[in-house]
Order: sequence, then structure tokens, then C-alpha cells
Amino acid sequence: LLTTTLCIGMAAASAFQQSSYTLQTFSPAAAQSSSSRLSIGKVFGGDNTTKEQQLPKDVKDAISKCRGAVQKALENRLSRMDVEMPVGANFGVEKKKASSSRKRSSLASLTDGGDSSMEGGEEGLTMEKLDTSNRELARLFVEMFQPLGGQHISAVFNDEILADEARKLWSGDLSVECNIVAIDRKGKRSRGGLMGGKKKKKKAKGFASKMAEELEDDGSSGPFNLPKDTEVALFVAPGPKELIAIERICNEVGMGTCVILLNARLSRVEKYASDDARKLFESFEPVWFLGAASQEKSPGCLMHRAYPGKWVLARKPKIGAPKTIAIQDDMFTGDECAEAYATMEVSEIEKTSEKLAMNVAEWFK
Repeated sequence: LLTTTLCIGMAAASAFQQSSYTLQTFSPAAAQSSSSRLSIGKVFGGDNTTKEQQLPKDVKDAISKCRGAVQKALENRLSRMDVEMPVGANFGVEKKKASSSRKRSSLASLTDGGDSSMEGGEEGLTMEKLDTSNRELARLFVEMFQPLGGQHISAVFNDEILADEARKLWSGDLSVECNIVAIDRKGKRSRGGLMGGKKKKKKAKGFASKMAEELEDDGSSGPFNLPKDTEVALFVAPGPKELIAIERICNEVGMGTCVILLNARLSRVEKYASDDARKLFESFEPVWFLGAASQEKSPGCLMHRAYPGKWVLARKPKIGAPKTIAIQDDMFTGDECAEAYATMEVSEIEKTSEKLAMNVAEWFK
């Protein structure tokens, strides 16, 4: 594993500590350079003693609890992590244009393909909002790991369009120094038409053709590889095609490089390229999960997990804090959500018709 221990706010001993650094979270890092491989112990500061599982009350609390979960995972030498935040969540990192709907737009939607419109005519979830949310989450993680030094952190986006946007927005900011790279470096895709031009109809491709496309030489750089000396690789919202490249990277770099998937939505991947790929991604520890449960089986319910705690199924009423309705060791299946929802007391079920998106948006004010 990594060989240098980080410490934020305090110097903390670790079973595999070699040296320590100090960092104030979310401030420009005065990271010391290190020629050795990095090992991370108390990364995000403070004594993170496990307490009773509690759902985050807002975005700030969610980020804080997420840091604590990642810290605990690093202390336990986990180097394959999966982090999932609500779809389209507004972390408030990037500067936003002032608008009358700013308060309500803090979270566009928690549903996947469901009704993402907001009450009162609020604009629904868009690709731009999704990209912004994923980029903000990546930035937060880059800031967390700054004590390693920017040359040891790689933020990996799906394509050059997304990577270029991050480079532009993060340029000159010492708090987010890192390698910003893209798996697809050809820059030929139109991002679903968002960049203009006509969309070409694509033929369905099998695994073999996808792998060949991923490995083919574009005439200059060849197949994607992590920058030299990368200690932490943050893959931002990878899709099925990107998972093929990530599988290869994981096999090449070994367990000594920390690989973190941000909003990969692995629970929604129905088919992997191979059995080996399935085993690999099933081995990624879900150190943080906060998202919608099956809305068909348990309307208005959320699932949450913060490593090393258990999975929580909760209902967020229109008024009041989220209420836990079930806890178990593994992620809830649709049937388990339905069973837990059915056992709720009638008085606990919302009497009014409210949209899940608005429900959670109020939670994330």
C-alpha cells in the first residue's frame, strides 16, 4: 500500500505511518513533496470514532461525513473505493449565477430518469447540471488529498471536453493542484449534442469492438494510462466504456495505487464486460452512498451508507428530519425496500402528494 501518512488538523499515528502532513480542509494546501510512495492514514483529521449511524442533514454535513468515511477506509488500507452522491447534487463549490430559484436548485433530482422537475416551474435536471455536480465532487476530493502533492493526484474525466472544462475552472487554484486527464483524448464526441452540430446515429457495439476502440492508437498517445507517480486516481462518473479502461488500469497499477470511483453508479450496471470485470468492481468498497431507493418499491425513500457502518433505508417527510425505517448489513434490494416500506406505520406515510425531487431539495437547502 501507500507509504506516507497524511494528517489534517492533527498529527495522528498509524500502523503504517512514515511521516505526517498538516492540512486545513478546503483551504490551499501547503503540501510537502515526497519522493516515497504515499500511504494514507488519518487523512481528513480528527478522531473519527464510529458513532450511531445518522443521515446527513445537508450538503455540508454530507461532505463532512463522506470525508470521515473515506478516512476510515484509508486507515483500514482499502485502496478500491466507490463513492456515490445524489444525482445532480449542488455542492456549492463553483460560482453560480444569481437567480431567484437558487435556493431550490441545490438539488435537482435523486431519481434516475424520473420526474426531475421542481415545484413552481424549476428547470429539471440537465446534462450541464450533471457534469457540474460530478466536477464539483471531483474538486472536493482533489482538495481532500492535496497534502499528497498535486503530482500524485489524478482527476480522470471521461473525455477531453469534460477535462478541459475542469482545467479552465481549476486553473491557478493551489487548493486543487492535480493531473487532469481524460480517458478518451480524441475530443471527437459532441457530449450528446451539447456542443452543437448534428448527432450521428451510432451502431450498437459489442465488448470486443469497445475494447478495440479503447485500446486503439489515436496516432499520438496510445491507450489511456495514468500519469507517472499517481498515488490517488479519481475517476469521475465513469460509464460502461470507461469501466473497461479502469479495469485495465487497476490490473496494471496494483493495490498500491488508491482508485476511487466518483458517481460511477455501479449498482445500476446490469452487465459487465467479463466475469473478471464483475469481480473487480464488486470488490470496490461502497465507502459512501447517498441516493434514492427504488421509488417503485418504496416511494420517497433514500438509501445511505457511510463506511464502516450499515446500510440505512430512510423516509424524508415534508416536515422534519429523515426517519430511518430499516437498517441492514448489505445494500437494500428492491424487494427489501418494499418489505420495509410496507411495515411502516400508516401515520408515518406522507398524506400529501409530494415529489421526491422537491422532498430532497428541501433536505439539501
